[in-house]
Amino acid sequence: MVKLNQYLQSQKKGLVLSKQLLRSGTSIGALVREVEHAETKADFKHKMVIAQKEFNETIYWLELLKETDFLDNEQFDSINTDAIEIIKLITSIIQTAKNNI
Repeated sequence: MVKLNQYLQSQKKGLVLSKQLLRSGTSIGALVREVEHAETKADFKHKMVIAQKEFNETIYWLELLKETDFLDNEQFDSINTDAIEIIKLITSIIQTAKNNI
């Protein structure tokens, strides 16, 4: 995420989009880090759900970058493939947490 943001800023293109992407993308890591010290199982699940929402927003910004030609199909597909796997993982973690509450 950071490298993509740096690229977009160096090209002076999509500054608003790159900032939004950086915000949503980095908040995911912060939320997952918070989960490490969740106070309860419900707190754990809640923070993971928020991380999932932030991830979904990040995917939106990536799609918008592709649709506005800041990313070509190859760049987008590479990132999107990883994104799909990560969102599946987060969804699985949330489902497991729901079952354990």
